[in-house]
Amino acid sequence: MTTRAALLLPLVLLFAGANLPAHASPADTLIRDGLAAEAKLDTPRALEAFLAADKAKPDDAFILQKIARHTSDSIVDLPADAVAEKKRRAELALAYARRSVALAPDNAENVLSLAVCHGTLAVYSDTRAKITYSRLVKEDAERALALDPDYDWAHHVLGRWHYEVATLGATTRFFVRVIYGALPDASVAKAIEHLERAVALAPAVSPHHLELGFAYLTADRPADARAAFNRGLALPSTGKHDEAAKTRAREAIKRLD
Repeated sequence: MTTRAALLLPLVLLFAGANLPAHASPADTLIRDGLAAEAKLDTPRALEAFLAADKAKPDDAFILQKIARHTSDSIVDLPADAVAEKKRRAELALAYARRSVALAPDNAENVLSLAVCHGTLAVYSDTRAKITYSRLVKEDAERALALDPDYDWAHHVLGRWHYEVATLGATTRFFVRVIYGALPDASVAKAIEHLERAVALAPAVSPHHLELGFAYLTADRPADARAAFNRGLALPSTGKHDEAAKTRAREAIKRLD
């Protein structure tokens, strides 16, 4: 994701903290520090801690997934014109996500990290690569959902993928099909289905409501969209990308007035 900047931005995955033993190893202590920084949305400190944990405990899938997440999140803090550095970090995040999945391929969070990283890298890629990464976003999210059917963020990513791809203009879709091959089928109805499921599974997560609002808008359901936006705006921001999503929602509400 998303752009995610548009698609996947973002992507804003929240993972539960690990239970550490009473006599923690150096790696355990660094993981604890990283999780504490993550809870405060302190991406630089979290990334620093998890990179140090990786040195203390190499080839740990959990640590590698965290590095992927915070490397991707760090892109948000870069200036708008730092495109080359943003792409470098997106590529680095994807490399860590791939390593994490290679070590723990049956972990849904690790697999969904691939979806998020593919979406983020798509933002900084040429058209052919964007199409390839878009297909991978869907495949990765579906694989994560197959591993855990009740994973709210997998439903979120799939829902967002469906409404963003379904609303590509007819001319854009035609040229994509002719030049690069067709994208997978997408529908606004499937977007709403997945995002409503995400809300049902995790009603306290603001972005689920906000993205559902955008799906409702796409389906020409303005009253439902406004209600979803208001529910999301009323919830606290707990993720790196929550405030940006809330800004988009507030702008959409103004257009409804």
